[in-house]
Amino acid sequence: MTLRFDGKVVIVTGAGGGLGKVYALFFASRGAKVVVNDLGGDTKGDGSSAKAADTVVNEIRKAGGEAVANYDSVENGAAIVETAIKAFGRIDIVLNNAGILRDTSFLKMTDKDWDLVQTVHVKGVYAVTKAAWPHMMKQGYGRIIMTTSAAGIYGNFGQANYSTAKLAQLGMANTLAIEGAKKNIHCNTIAPIAGSRMTETVMPPQMVKALKPEFICPLVAYLCHESTEENGGLFEIGAGWVSKLRWERTKGHAFPVDRDLTPEDIKEKWAVITDFTNSAHPKTLMESTQMVSGNLANKSKEAPKASTASKTPLDNVFDQISQKVKAEGPALVNEVQGIYIFVVGNDTWVVDLKNGNGSVSKGAPSKELDGSCTLTAEPEVFVQIIEGKLDAQSAWASGKLTLDGNMMIAMKLQVLFQAKSKL
Repeated sequence: MTLRFDGKVVIVTGAGGGLGKVYALFFASRGAKVVVNDLGGDTKGDGSSAKAADTVVNEIRKAGGEAVANYDSVENGAAIVETAIKAFGRIDIVLNNAGILRDTSFLKMTDKDWDLVQTVHVKGVYAVTKAAWPHMMKQGYGRIIMTTSAAGIYGNFGQANYSTAKLAQLGMANTLAIEGAKKNIHCNTIAPIAGSRMTETVMPPQMVKALKPEFICPLVAYLCHESTEENGGLFEIGAGWVSKLRWERTKGHAFPVDRDLTPEDIKEKWAVITDFTNSAHPKTLMESTQMVSGNLANKSKEAPKASTASKTPLDNVFDQISQKVKAEGPALVNEVQGIYIFVVGNDTWVVDLKNGNGSVSKGAPSKELDGSCTLTAEPEVFVQIIEGKLDAQSAWASGKLTLDGNMMIAMKLQVLFQAKSKL
């Protein structure tokens, strides 16, 4: 099936040439109504002219398509979106494509070199997208493309201003993808390598000619189609090659939190900290912080040696839990499918209701435990909660009890205690 855009309204910034022109012509050929935005300045952001935008609009109209020109700087994003609303009554797709370069080494970079690039690539993208956002939210539909660069992802000599601005667009896109998802507004980011007025300043002529912008447009069109579910993605593309990128981090090393951490400790474990073998790929803020919160229970102190003294109320609590797990282990594991880490005073207990027939052990876990919930409280507070003398929700609200990790597992705690505990 041909992916068409009949009835859709597209804003293309920087559409007077290069990639932007290819976008405008393609979407118009597939039935979209196009706002061709171009200030008509040079690649450094100087000057202005209506000729570039008018030429593209005329070409679209001659081919039977619908298009209007807009000559505003992307700083004036509200005016660009207003052009779409006045001409076509809606806005469905925003292609943030406009850009300039002011390349120079960081040592020689002026404030103007910095500010102009940020103005176009950050403030301009914000202004256009911000103006379009309420319309997309109201209609329950929208597709947005951010244009980053390999310079933003990896860095490049002489482009500190440009690489900073380009990576900023990725951060914006990641957040908009989250905020817009419920309203069917998708935001994706591309890092294209294509021949243009900008790239011809840093590439040999034969490469600029070979890297046709027509190779970029199909991915952008696919990402903008109403049938496409991709959201929050980052793609590198050029010369017919298309790929998706993701974040990667090492497993790292977990140091105990109950002793001082020194630079010498870091040096000793540096090979482990930087080892990408069996690396992880966090996709959300929650996944990113999970290792940190999980390590709060990592204590180096050894469990106290057995004493002939009478057991404390706390010992009795975990004796009862241990007996319950021994008696009902398989059923509890089947119901809970999680691991509880109790940090009570200076001691730690692990109640494993995920593996085997269940188990109870004293002492901090030796490794990261998936699907775990950590509860932290002072001994007297914990005993009062278990005995039903203190409401767990009140203890949590007052800061006497803290919960970290898998909250769905936390909600199943009552299987371990009598109903009066209110956990």
